[in-house]
Amino acid sequence: MKNIAIHLATGFEETEAITVIDLLRRAGLNATTISITGEKTVTGSHKISVIADKLYEEINYEEYDMIVLPGGIPGTTNLDEHLELKKRIIEFDLDEKWLGAICAAPLVLGKIGLLEDKEAICYPGFENMLLNAKISEKTTVVAHNIITSKGLGTAIEFGLAIIENLISKEKAEEIKKSIMY
Repeated sequence: MKNIAIHLATGFEETEAITVIDLLRRAGLNATTISITGEKTVTGSHKISVIADKLYEEINYEEYDMIVLPGGIPGTTNLDEHLELKKRIIEFDLDEKWLGAICAAPLVLGKIGLLEDKEAICYPGFENMLLNAKISEKTTVVAHNIITSKGLGTAIEFGLAIIENLISKEKAEEIKKSIMY
């Protein structure tokens, strides 16, 4: 079973996180929510509080196959300011492990140079932070080991892209059909 680390920071976009978690778990992936705040309860950008499965400090990243970053403001800013998480993201990229970011969160990957010369997408207005990326017209983009997506309205598409790439196209189609998407 593949292990996915979904990072929650104060101000995360709740629907982007919960939709993706739900889809991944339906597909049989081990989607673990990880708080980077030092507390398990994390409050999103719309004042919805979620109890994370684990704290950042408790995670052995060698056990994980993918890091996922939901967007939201100030959630994305808080993710971007977490230096240890950014080191982990760089390590995942060097090991060609999967990375995923939606809405504003691709800027975390972009600012550290991971999207250079790669096709990517983000929430409109953040494109300048995807340093030297090839900004796509698509709503969800898979570029080698990185999946980016445009925003809340593309959360299902983003989750299905993760399932397709970590399990199979058939599994993604099965989940898509089961949720009437």
